[in-house]
Amino acid sequence: MQADVGKIYEGKVTGITKFGAFVEIEPGVTGMVHISEVANTFVNEIKDHLTEGQQVKVKVLSVSEEGKISLSIKKALPPPPKKEFKGPREGGKQGGAGKPRQDKQAPKEPQTPESAFEDMLNRFKASSDERMGDIRKNMDSKRRNTSRRRG
Repeated sequence: MQADVGKIYEGKVTGITKFGAFVEIEPGVTGMVHISEVANTFVNEIKDHLTEGQQVKVKVLSVSEEGKISLSIKKALPPPPKKEFKGPREGGKQGGAGKPRQDKQAPKEPQTPESAFEDMLNRFKASSDERMGDIRKNMDSKRRNTSRRRG
């Protein structure tokens, strides 16, 4: 039996090492889940996430010419919920200390991922332009002050 790349299988963990876990997806067909593909969070110890004999869902990432099967547990899971970018913290050093945020408005209709990204990018650009303006003002005032001292 040949594993199909992109297909999700139900398998059994047959062995655990420092760098990954071996999962049998069909009788006699075993692949390896690298430590980076175990969970959506950082995994320091695989044994904190998996045990031998455990049933897991895995997605076939690749099959090498030698027949080695690369698997992923995290790609077989539904994607984690996305965190919405909120921008710099109010009152923090970035984005102007103590300045109220101007982007609080009534909730909008749901956005597509592309329009959400564009909005986030536009907010970042506006914030960045504002900071660069502040930096330029500070640099200009420092230049004026040092030129007065020389003259």
